[in-house]
Amino acid sequence: MTPLIEFKDVYKIYQMGDNVVNAIDGISMKVYKGEFVAIVGQSGSGKSTCMNIIGCLDVPTKGKYFLDGKDVSCMNDDEQAEIRNKKLGFIFQQYNLITKLNVLQNVELPLLYAGLSDKEQEERAMASLKRVGLEDKAKNMTSQLSGGQQQRVSIARALAGDPSIILADEPTGALDSKTGKDVLGFLKKLHKEGNTIVLITHDNTIAAQAQRVIRIQDGRVIYDGEPDITKFAAVAHAGDAEGGESV
Repeated sequence: MTPLIEFKDVYKIYQMGDNVVNAIDGISMKVYKGEFVAIVGQSGSGKSTCMNIIGCLDVPTKGKYFLDGKDVSCMNDDEQAEIRNKKLGFIFQQYNLITKLNVLQNVELPLLYAGLSDKEQEERAMASLKRVGLEDKAKNMTSQLSGGQQQRVSIARALAGDPSIILADEPTGALDSKTGKDVLGFLKKLHKEGNTIVLITHDNTIAAQAQRVIRIQDGRVIYDGEPDITKFAAVAHAGDAEGGESV
């Protein structure tokens, strides 16, 4: 089976004055269709850089990134924008909703860029809102919603384009623990429905809710396996104990 996401010896190198920083230091990994994978690591570990490359927001300095079998490593900005619009659905920590638009218009936005008719945009956006239980809030402004409801709107927006991958960046980070648990439960539901989900988080307990965990430290994969918190957290502690920098 061809991986949906594949990194082949990927590096992302930044020149900061006289210093060279390997944000990603030779990562190889695969994610297959229908998986729910958490990429976990502390601030500075390289997980956000991985997310940016997976989301076609950045390109590797060296190595190859394949998305659904296509090499996107050397695509130009327009090609990457098309990939983002057609294959990726983004869920952000701060929701990234447009306050001047109502709920329905926010969900329709990526469909507008896809060139769909007004009728088709509305039909698909309403179907997406129904999936997250917010069809009755379609005409509300986002400021009238709770944090959990706003996050569900962002999930509906991500789903509206029927993406190959849902990329969730710290989706519970701005929520209280109960609402965050509800959002995680909803992501699990989407996974059971067949969606491929990549969750980016710094929180071990959230990562443990996924089907599989990839732990990144100092720009390298140090764990790739089952979501057993005692295992993937222990790997990170062992690295620190051996003199690795805690990031």
